[in-house]
Amino acid sequence: MASVTIYDVAAQAGVSIKTVSRAMNGERNVSAATQERVRAAAQALGYSPSLSARSLAGARSFVIAVFTDARLTADHWRDGGGEDLARLQLGAGDQCRRTGHHLLVEPVGHGPVQARAEVKALLGALKPAGVILAAPVSDDPAVLDVLDKSETPYVRLAAGAPDGGGLRMATRDREAARAMTERLLALGHRRIGFVVGEPRLGASRARLEGFLEAMAAQDLTPPDAFIQHGDGGFRSGAEAAKLMLAEIERPTAIFASSDEMAAGCMAAAADRGFAAPSDISIAGFGDGAAARVCRPQLTTVRLPLAAMAAEAARRLIGGEVVAGRGGEVPQDLFAAFELVERASIGPRRR
Repeated sequence: MASVTIYDVAAQAGVSIKTVSRAMNGERNVSAATQERVRAAAQALGYSPSLSARSLAGARSFVIAVFTDARLTADHWRDGGGEDLARLQLGAGDQCRRTGHHLLVEPVGHGPVQARAEVKALLGALKPAGVILAAPVSDDPAVLDVLDKSETPYVRLAAGAPDGGGLRMATRDREAARAMTERLLALGHRRIGFVVGEPRLGASRARLEGFLEAMAAQDLTPPDAFIQHGDGGFRSGAEAAKLMLAEIERPTAIFASSDEMAAGCMAAAADRGFAAPSDISIAGFGDGAAARVCRPQLTTVRLPLAAMAAEAARRLIGGEVVAGRGGEVPQDLFAAFELVERASIGPRRR
């Protein structure tokens, strides 16, 4: 049986082969109705464009690459710290499927020298139409330098530095952390602990700053023991909470900068015989699966990471991202956050 070709799709849809090509590539000069007709014809015929053949038509392939941090440990992934990447893949992958592109995830970054070599090799092999950088790679100077010199369009997701080049898509982590802390303060809590996330993430620093700002606005200074550092995973959150709860004057609330660490805090509190929210209030950050499987469910900050990743892929595919560092004005897009209040926090009990 002969394989289905672009000519068969064009005949089925009643358009030219050039229109089929443009529609499959998601180009803007094709109407939505025509794109839908072409895709319906391709689906009915079982047509799938060849990735290698399409790549021969130009310098770029039909690949969107995602560069992630290779230094994240296996323990971190087992602790639930990989959910952000899963949501990134979900959002960007869905957008790629809509336009016939392919999403490839590649770990990079074992130090500046190796990161440069890895990124150069990947760009040479994949010739991606664009690159999405997941934090903390999105702030890695070595990676950004290689991308700029190769004139590869890229989007920095959850990047901390505003001047790193490319398009930066982030959430206002500082403001979000301050808003959550203010909510706990409004409930009467004054002894509030905070668990800082992965130290290489700009978002971790911003969330700590937001927490401290809200406390300072009420003339409150948390004791050193109430600021603990984790890695974003469940176990680090549990260890941080154990240290806080061992204090003679324990915190009445703990705010962790990831849901996974907040879940660990809740487990450590339960081990000590403390229930949330009657004995201690616990809040997280992210609104991932951990927030909903906890009992009680976690109050948290909702971040639209999948939607951000989908928008990043859409802009790269549509050619809306400037390659290199062209222009003085930084390209920044900030996504809205939302406080989601569930049963894990409540008024301070005397």
